[in-house]
Amino acid sequence: MSQRVHGNKVLGTDAVTKPQTAQDAADLSEFVQNLLQQMQGRFQTMSDSIISRVDEMGSKIDDLEKQIGDLVQQSGVEDKTQRQTTKRQSS
Repeated sequence: MSQRVHGNKVLGTDAVTKPQTAQDAADLSEFVQNLLQQMQGRFQTMSDSIISRVDEMGSKIDDLEKQIGDLVQQSGVEDKTQRQTTKRQSS
């Protein structure tokens, strides 16, 4: 294994900077491809998880809006607000 030297500094070895054989190139290519596939799988899993959580939050927000509407209707606040708005418009 040879090293490239620039002045007193070792810049790297030939084995690190470039593949020595076609097999090394094939091994590196396979390694990179496997790594990219693993990353894609992880990103897909995270994406699915995020979408699931957003959908769940949307359902919870819909439920809360319905409950708030029901409470407002039960308390009669909606009727009072409508009467006040009607009075303001007619004045």
